[in-house]
Amino acid sequence: MSATLKYQEKELKLVGTRPLRPDGVDKVTGRARFGADYNLPGQLIGKVLRSPHALARIKSIDTSAALALPGVKAVVTRDDFAEMPDEMAAVGELMINFRDVTRNMMAREKVLYDGHPLAAVAATGESVARAALALIKVEYEVLPHAIDVVEAMKPGAPLLHEHQYTQGVKPKPDRPSNVAKRLEFGHGDIAAGFRQAEVIVEREFNTKPVHQGYIEPQACLASYSADGQAELWTSTQGHFVFRAQCAKVLQMDVSKIRVTPTEIGGGFGGKNNIYNEALAIALSRKSGHPVKMVMTREEVFSSTGPTSGANVKVKLGCTRDGKITAAEAELNFQAGAFPGSSVNQASMCAFTRYDLANVRIVGHDVTVNRPKVAAYRAPGAPIAVFGVESVIDEMAKKLGIDPIEFRLRNAAKEGTQTYYGPKLGPIGYIQTLEAARAHPHYRAPLGPNQGRGVATGFWFNIGNETTCSLNLQEDGTLTLMLGTIDVAGGSRASMAMMVAEELGIEFDRVRPFVGDTASLGFNFLTAGSRGTFASGMASVIAARQVIEKLRQRVAKIREVPLEAVAWKDGHARPVDATVAQFAPMSLPEIARMAGKTGGTIAGHAEINAQGAGPGFGTHIVDVEVDKETGAVKILRYTVVQDVGKAIHPAYVEGQLQGGAVQGIGWALNEEYVYGEDGVLQNPGFLDYRIPVASDLPFIDTVIVEVPNPNHPYGVRGCGEVPIIAPMAAIANAIENAIGLRLCEQPLSPPRVLKAIDEAAAARR
Repeated sequence: MSATLKYQEKELKLVGTRPLRPDGVDKVTGRARFGADYNLPGQLIGKVLRSPHALARIKSIDTSAALALPGVKAVVTRDDFAEMPDEMAAVGELMINFRDVTRNMMAREKVLYDGHPLAAVAATGESVARAALALIKVEYEVLPHAIDVVEAMKPGAPLLHEHQYTQGVKPKPDRPSNVAKRLEFGHGDIAAGFRQAEVIVEREFNTKPVHQGYIEPQACLASYSADGQAELWTSTQGHFVFRAQCAKVLQMDVSKIRVTPTEIGGGFGGKNNIYNEALAIALSRKSGHPVKMVMTREEVFSSTGPTSGANVKVKLGCTRDGKITAAEAELNFQAGAFPGSSVNQASMCAFTRYDLANVRIVGHDVTVNRPKVAAYRAPGAPIAVFGVESVIDEMAKKLGIDPIEFRLRNAAKEGTQTYYGPKLGPIGYIQTLEAARAHPHYRAPLGPNQGRGVATGFWFNIGNETTCSLNLQEDGTLTLMLGTIDVAGGSRASMAMMVAEELGIEFDRVRPFVGDTASLGFNFLTAGSRGTFASGMASVIAARQVIEKLRQRVAKIREVPLEAVAWKDGHARPVDATVAQFAPMSLPEIARMAGKTGGTIAGHAEINAQGAGPGFGTHIVDVEVDKETGAVKILRYTVVQDVGKAIHPAYVEGQLQGGAVQGIGWALNEEYVYGEDGVLQNPGFLDYRIPVASDLPFIDTVIVEVPNPNHPYGVRGCGEVPIIAPMAAIANAIENAIGLRLCEQPLSPPRVLKAIDEAAAARR
C-alpha cells in the first residue's frame, strides 16, 4: 500500500537522544562480517580479465589455454550471457537499461573503457586464477577514443554506439551520436527575464569524475546448487535490487536467488549496481562450486562507477536591488560507456533553492570511454551547484549585497513552484540561511590570504517500497527485521528508537537487524536519503500494529472492553477511572501469556512510502591560500541543515560532517586522471587522494528541525544534502581570499597556482 503517516507534535522520551548503536561493538571488535569475510567449504576464487584499451573492437577471445590449466574449474565470456533487450529499471536515483547492464558486466562487440570485463575465471586459488587470466588470448582492433565530454559531443568524435541516436530531439537525428539524451526543464519566459535584468553574470565550469571512495572493495560469494537455486552474499546497498538484476541477466527466476547482505564498508551510491555478482553465480553454476570474488582497489577505481565529470554553463540575470529575473543553465554530463548519468537529478537541483519566475535548464547525457557512472551521494547536484552557487556569489558581489542576504531575497519557501513539477511544502531553507548568518563563524575575523565562502544545497529525497516485521519475543523484547541496508551505520538504531518510542520501552529492548531476500517482501535499495524516512514509517506502522494486538490481548485477559485499554509507557493500563478498572500489565507479562491468548504477537508493514520531505542546507567555510604553492587549507567549516527531526542527533551530525568532508575532497584534490591512451593513471588511494584527518578542521554542525508533515516523527532525509555545497563554498572562499574566480574542479595546488601566476602576469 502507499503510505504516509502525518506528523503529530508530542512529548518524546527517546527520539532525539543519543544511545549507543546496536552494531557498534561488533564493528570495533572485528566481529562484524563484511563482504570478503564470508567463506564456504570447497569455494573457488574468481578473477576478471579486463580491457587494457579505452575503445577497441573484439576480434576474438581464446580461453582454451586457461581452461587447460590445472586448478581452473570454469571460464565465462560474453558467450555465456544472453543478449538483453532494452528494458529500463530504477537503481537508486539513476536508471539502468538491462541491455547495458549485461554489456557492462561482460564486453560483447567492443570494449568501451580501460577496465571493461572480457572474461572471468574460477580456480582453486588466487594465483591459479591470475595465471589463467594471463593465458586468455584476446585479439583487438584498437579504435580512437573519446574521454572528454565536450570533445565527445562534437559531430566528428569517435562513436561508442552505432545504434545510439539522441533521445529528446525532434525530429529524430539522422545519424548516431555520443549524446544519448537531451532534456529540458523550466517555466516562465527566459528571454523576457533577461530583458528585465540590470546585471547579468555568465560563466562556464568544468568538473572531473570522482569516486565515492568507500573503504571496502566490492566483494561477493555465490553458491549455485544442483536444483537450480543460488545463494549470494554481497556488500550492497540493496540486496533485493541486486537479486532482480542478477535474475534478469542470468535468466533465472527471482525466487531462485537468495541474497544475504553483509555489513557494508561504505557505499555512497557506488554499491547500487551489480559488477561481479552475476559473474560469481555464473561461474558457480558452471563449476559446481561456490565462487568468491573480491575486487582489488585498482579494479574498484577502473571498473566500477565514479560520478560524472561535466561541463556546466550558467547565466543569471538580476535587478540592482537583488531580485533574480532569469536563470539559465546547460549541463553536459559524462555518462561513461553507457547512457544514464545523473544529469536529470542535477537539472532538478540546480536552481531549486530559489523562487524563480523564469528559469530554463538544458541537459545532455553523453557517453564517453570511461566506466559507466554510478550514483554518488546526491548524484549530479554538487556538480550543477558548483556552477550555480559560484555565479550566485559573483552576482551578490557585483551588487554589493551580503551573500546570505542575497540568497534570502530570492529563497524558496513553502508554496514555491519548482520548475520540475511540484510545489514545495513546509521547508527550512530560510531557517538555515538565518541560522548561518547568526552563527559566530560568519562574523569571525580573517587574516591575510584568508577568505570566507557560503553556498547552499537542496535534495528532494525519496521513499519507495519498504517492508519490515516486528516480533514480540517470550521475554518481552522485540526483534525488528528491516529490509533496507544500514549503509551509514545508524539507521538500525534510529528505527529501533522509533519503535521503542511508540511502545514506551527502553531502547535496548528492541533488537534491529537486516533480513535477507527470503525473509521479507521487496525493499528498494538504500539511496536518496530514504532509509530513516521510509523504514522509519514502516517501523512505526508495525509498532502500532503490535500495540493494537497487545491491547486486544489484555482486554481478553482482564475481561474488559477493548476501548477500556490504553497503552502507555510499556504497559497496558485503564483508559481512565470512568471506564472499567484492571491491574496494568507490562510487555513481558503479556509476552509470557501470548501462547495462551492467541499465539505470537507481531506487527508488519508493506508500504510504498510517500511524502519524502526535501532537504536544504547552508555551508560556511574559511580557507587560507598559500600564494607560493597554490595549496588551499580549510581553516573552519560549518554545516547548517534542516533535517526535519534528528532521531539520533549524533548520527545526523556524522552524516552532515561526512558529506562535507567528501565535498571538501571533491573540491580540492580528487579527480580521475587519464593518459593520452585513455588508460586511468591513478587507480589507488596513493595517487587518488581523499582527505585524511590532518587535512581537516572539526566540522561544526547546526541542526535545524522543520518537521516533515508526512512522517510520524517529522523525518526528512539528511544524507545527501551535505555533499552538495562544499565545492561551491570553497570556490567562493578562494575567490574571497585572492580575488580570483576558479571555474575548474578540483581546486588543486597546480590549478590555483596557475591562476595566481596568470593573474600576476596579466597585471604586469
